[in-house]
Amino acid sequence: MNITAGTPNFDARVAEHARKDFPLLDAGMTVGDALQRIRREGVGERVIYFYAVDEQKRLVGVVPTRRLLTAPLETPLSEIMVRRVVTIPAAATVLDACEFFVLYKFLAFPVVDEQRRVIGIIDANLLAEEILEAGESEDRLRPTLPVGPEFFEALGFRLEQIGASPWRGFRFRFPWLLVTVTGGTLSAILARFFEATLARSLVLAFFLTMVLALNESVSMQSMSVTIHALRSISVTRGWLASAFRREVVTALLLGVACGVVVSAIVFVWRNDFAGAFVIGSSIAVSLVSACVLGLGVPSLLHRFKLDPKIAAGPVTLAVADLVALVIYFNSAWLVLR
Repeated sequence: MNITAGTPNFDARVAEHARKDFPLLDAGMTVGDALQRIRREGVGERVIYFYAVDEQKRLVGVVPTRRLLTAPLETPLSEIMVRRVVTIPAAATVLDACEFFVLYKFLAFPVVDEQRRVIGIIDANLLAEEILEAGESEDRLRPTLPVGPEFFEALGFRLEQIGASPWRGFRFRFPWLLVTVTGGTLSAILARFFEATLARSLVLAFFLTMVLALNESVSMQSMSVTIHALRSISVTRGWLASAFRREVVTALLLGVACGVVVSAIVFVWRNDFAGAFVIGSSIAVSLVSACVLGLGVPSLLHRFKLDPKIAAGPVTLAVADLVALVIYFNSAWLVLR
């Protein structure tokens, strides 16, 4: 199977792709009655779970196939069905459905409307073949095609890394962690040059950890959103420009909000207007740079065929910390000298 055969539309509504060839079972049925209905109505191409509904056709439970086949014929479905059902809303997107498969590891989910009525079923094979365009046209005609590693890889997994030996995992991750070590060392050296500035206002040292933590949180959020997007689009100048504008506006809002809150805390606690201004303005500016780095680093790694899921984190955090410290220390030096 070739997952690169086409570019999936992760923004499409999942209800448009849901199967309709499945029987619904009444919760008041017995196992025998349910099997008769299934034989009469058929099960379509693939049915992994059967779903039970009440008199108003609202979903009330899921009946695993194994339980249905092994329970006595006189057993009510209400005794063997699982009442807690994970459902996908009809308004959800294909991307939302992908996250459901990753989070819950189920092989199928019912798609329901606002009244909890089942309007379709989305299963792993359907997602792999039709939505992710994972197979050739003749492969899609095979009724028993299993879900292969390409399906999970399209959802962001690297199955060859799962269950790898400790030494292999070490060799794969350690080079990128060296980036973090290097960044931390450079940050320590940078702080040494501003030792006198820090000595003039101890409150700067008190809030240094908070500044870095906010900066790292925002850069990781931006990076996660970017990596998610890179699974379904190709990096172009147009996409980068649009994403850059969106991230900058978001970063400005986050930066101003966080800067005002932290500045108020500093001023109320220490009655230090200069320190409050330095910390607040530094947070506002550094969060903008953090968002831009969260967008740019994964995009650059993706462009050079490197794995952004592993490499982007250490690189983004190391560079974001350095940039934040440069902004923080230089702001303090300019205001407090």
